[in-house]
Amino acid sequence: MFVNRADAGRQLAAALKAYAQIPGGLVVALPRGGVVVADEVSRALRLPLEVFIVRKIGYPGNPECACAALGETGVLRMTQESHGMFSVSSQYLEQAVREQREEIQRRRQIYRGGRPFPPLEGRTVLLVDDGLATGATFEAAIYALQALRPMRLIGAVPVAPAETVERLKPLLSELVVLQIPAYFLAVGEAYGDFEQVDDQTVIQLLRNAATQNLDNRSQAP
Repeated sequence: MFVNRADAGRQLAAALKAYAQIPGGLVVALPRGGVVVADEVSRALRLPLEVFIVRKIGYPGNPECACAALGETGVLRMTQESHGMFSVSSQYLEQAVREQREEIQRRRQIYRGGRPFPPLEGRTVLLVDDGLATGATFEAAIYALQALRPMRLIGAVPVAPAETVERLKPLLSELVVLQIPAYFLAVGEAYGDFEQVDDQTVIQLLRNAATQNLDNRSQAP
């Protein structure tokens, strides 16, 4: 069990030490909880920290169960289940996408002052979250980031179920997972403290990263 997200981030950083200070390297976090984990990775590896905003789209009446995920660059990924008996109507999906685009714009404004996501071409990118269940949002982020042509895209999470790991591994240059429980219930089960992370915490971590001379974007190829 991880004490909290910061503890998980320190352990994840140790597993990723081969990428410390790699030229053009970038740590990309999925907010909100992933930012706390990624902040520890960023500081330990001396790499800049960035956020990539992905919003889950839930089924009608069951918002926690993802039928799709939308990345801030516009990439929409449907889950495997949504192609079968649990499909949703086009009208519902269109409305949900509009709503999530608004939320993405709101978060882009408060997290990055509205500036666009940075170029990734030729860079080594570490995509970090606090854990995966179905991995729907993480998968959407993978496809969106791969479209930006990084040299390598490495996924890194503290915990995930085996079936999600096997599904996502072929999409990445490498997938680092510290714990793959034999019986997976929820990401929070791997943590002693898994309290919700608020926007203010994310904003403060990003500000701290920007003032700690961690941004090496000038070294990018």
